[in-house]
Amino acid sequence: MSRIGKLPIAVPQGVDISIEGNKVKVKGPKGELERQLHKDMILKKEDNVVTVERPSEDKKHKSLHGLTRTLLFNMVTGVTQGYQKTLELVGVGYRASLQGKKLVLAVGYSHPVEFEPADDLQIEVPANNRVIVKGIDKEKVGQLAAKIRAVREPEPYKGKGIKYEGEYVRRKAGKAGKAR
Repeated sequence: MSRIGKLPIAVPQGVDISIEGNKVKVKGPKGELERQLHKDMILKKEDNVVTVERPSEDKKHKSLHGLTRTLLFNMVTGVTQGYQKTLELVGVGYRASLQGKKLVLAVGYSHPVEFEPADDLQIEVPANNRVIVKGIDKEKVGQLAAKIRAVREPEPYKGKGIKYEGEYVRRKAGKAGKAR
């Protein structure tokens, strides 16, 4: 039995879950999410608890069991608390700014790099070297943060680039000088 898959999902006050076959809609104080889950998984809602069951002990069903439960749990967490990823810009002259809803990055290229977030995502720039991506869909928040990071990934020699908050960049030694 999947250790994650067998855990029940407690539905908090103010959250409404509707299950129609394998289509799930979750409404909460922060918004609404909808997702099509795998057709083989069995979803049951009793009182304020949702459980996920699998039809057989096949390897495919075992792997889908935990995934389905986690996707459902992330939807419930997203509409109640939301998700955020924080990015740090490290490097001389590296800075971020907002122009309307558009994020503008100056990260050492000859041109500024611009990002327009989707309607359900917000970008904040509390300081010129920090960017915060917020939203209710964990997958979209992580994807946008990964795209921003991919503009200039941290390099191992000086540590310059865009990195996640708390990410450790393993440093390498530079080239050795001439022996005299």
